[in-house]
Amino acid sequence: MSNTLDILDCKGARVGEYTIPEGVIELEKGEQAVHDTVVAYLAGLRAGTACTKTRGEVSGGGSKPFRQKGMGRARAGSSRSPVWVGGGTIFGPRPRSFAKKVNKKVLQLALKRALSERIVEVGVVVLDKFELPDHKTKNAVAILKNLKVQDETVLLSLPSLDDQAAVICATGNLPNLVLRKSDTVNVYELLRYSKLLFTKDALDAFIERLA
Repeated sequence: MSNTLDILDCKGARVGEYTIPEGVIELEKGEQAVHDTVVAYLAGLRAGTACTKTRGEVSGGGSKPFRQKGMGRARAGSSRSPVWVGGGTIFGPRPRSFAKKVNKKVLQLALKRALSERIVEVGVVVLDKFELPDHKTKNAVAILKNLKVQDETVLLSLPSLDDQAAVICATGNLPNLVLRKSDTVNVYELLRYSKLLFTKDALDAFIERLA
């Protein structure tokens, strides 16, 4: 497998070559690390706010609904019992956190493995820069067409989003494109999008996370 990628400009022309540093490509191990990291990421997105009331939290039921004997019915002490309609819930969901801890080395290995697989699949595109003359979406669409990724789901990564108002506005209503800083790109996003567009500086910053 080659450790070099073409650097393209916004017109799709080759303007240079990007060399992947030694030790970044990892294809022999890391499958389990990728799995664990994605599971942890998706678990962290869960709100964990589902909540049911126990018999002690349901309003009413303070008095005995009927006398103990002589009614021909099973004895009952409260109408909020879980066996009654409108009563409390037994073992229902309570607010909780679904967060899972991922070891730093596991996360680093997962990032390496995910990036390596995308490079093998020719899913990584390196740009010299991503600049727009104004805030118009049609200019962003034109760049995607030049790169032949207009029909793909695209992750566009820049080293920083400061002073990038034009890019943010122009790409904001593209349903198939998401904009990310290079230091926030995660394993799930590396695998989810069919094309990963990194500017050269963004890829440098991303690879620094793998060192």
